Amino acid sequence: MGLKNTVDWARTEWGIFRKGGEMGWGQRGRWLRQWVPFGARTVGWATLSLTTGPLTNGKGSTWAAKNWSRSSAKGLRIYIEATGQQNLPEGGFVYASNHESLVDILVLGAALPGDFKWAAKRTVMNVPFLGWHLRLAGHVPVDRNKGKDAAMAVTEAFESVLRNDKPLLVFPEGTRTADGKLKAFKNGAFQAAVLTGKPVVPVAIRGTFSLMSRDEVDTGGSRSRDDRLVTVQIGKPLYPNLELEEPDAVAELRDRARSAVVQMLTEAASTQAVAESARPL
Repeated sequence: MGLKNTVDWARTEWGIFRKGGEMGWGQRGRWLRQWVPFGARTVGWATLSLTTGPLTNGKGSTWAAKNWSRSSAKGLRIYIEATGQQNLPEGGFVYASNHESLVDILVLGAALPGDFKWAAKRTVMNVPFLGWHLRLAGHVPVDRNKGKDAAMAVTEAFESVLRNDKPLLVFPEGTRTADGKLKAFKNGAFQAAVLTGKPVVPVAIRGTFSLMSRDEVDTGGSRSRDDRLVTVQIGKPLYPNLELEEPDAVAELRDRARSAVVQMLTEAASTQAVAESARPL
């Protein structure tokens, strides 16, 4: 069962299964150089999580996940600059991030502080080692397109994380962007925030789409830091308006969060454009 789920997940998530026949030998070699070490790191850090987590009340799993994220990003030559950590509130809250690439979770795992819980697709939970770690560490499985009952169960799981005063990381677009543009946000995490009275912290990740968009098989061959730089901006917390009726409060919070992410992405693009125009020729 684990192998079948792994193959199904890989076919869905990795561009190599759509472009394998189009790859030249150079790209095949780069794919192997990038992802074979990644797989080894995943097995190693997941094993440490599985062995130390139960003995340390979960702290060992958090430590292993953070090191897996940082070492994997470094191994893929992804440079990360994060700002806005001073904006984070105490206790439980929702990180609401845009979703550009398969490597987003590595970047956010390295950039975001503390022990946050990730809303991950259930298929990922069934991947050997990675999925075993996610289940042990208390991350939340999400079933997409599984009907009203499944959606209610996910919202209740989100509420449980927030009521336990843990941060929750969600990609409210639901899936990665196919064209680099921000998609509409779904309600689930915002409903949980309204029901628990917890804030939402918008997060804008920029640069991973150009590194590895949905149909790419690797993060490219450029060694330039500028080409491989990813920025993560953490916005100020947005609190739900509890004076509104629940459906209106959810929609209002969702729209405010999306607007905040749009604004941060726009500002980041403008800053980059100014920096590039100022470079000497």
